[in-house]
Amino acid sequence: MILTHIVACSKNHVIGTQGDLPWHLPEDMKFFRDTTKGHVMIMGRKTFDSFKGKALPNRYHIVITRAPSNHTFQSSETSPVIFVNSLEEAMKKAGTLTAQWGEEVFIIGGGEIYRQSLPHANKLLVTLIQKEFEGDTYYPEIDEKVFSLTEKRDIALPIPFSFLTYLRRPV
Repeated sequence: MILTHIVACSKNHVIGTQGDLPWHLPEDMKFFRDTTKGHVMIMGRKTFDSFKGKALPNRYHIVITRAPSNHTFQSSETSPVIFVNSLEEAMKKAGTLTAQWGEEVFIIGGGEIYRQSLPHANKLLVTLIQKEFEGDTYYPEIDEKVFSLTEKRDIALPIPFSFLTYLRRPV
């Protein structure tokens, strides 16, 4: 199993504010959609709640929670949703799904789930927005001794941002 973070964050590491994104970047949303389609996604309950009860199509959703979702949701064969109590339980379940849903499993947020799973991540797909934003949820610092930047693609509009790929350095 390849555990991959996929995240958009600002220069000051903001990833969210009041359960939403503080920016609108259609190209990043397309990247997220195309990259995660057909794969398992692990997320926290607040991230899942931000979908407003609609599971994302053609993805397996594993939601880490200590409390049930506030939303009713549609789970289907092509977009299953399960709830687990810990990151360890989520990773164990994801490992059993890779034959059907692909070897790469995506961590999609929020801040606490990113922080807890960073020591286990093999790859980081970071959309770095070259601007600071106000927010209440943050992505952790990337330790360049642990991860090396292997790809970078810069985009100028609507606000400057970069698609960055980091891979865990061999031990």
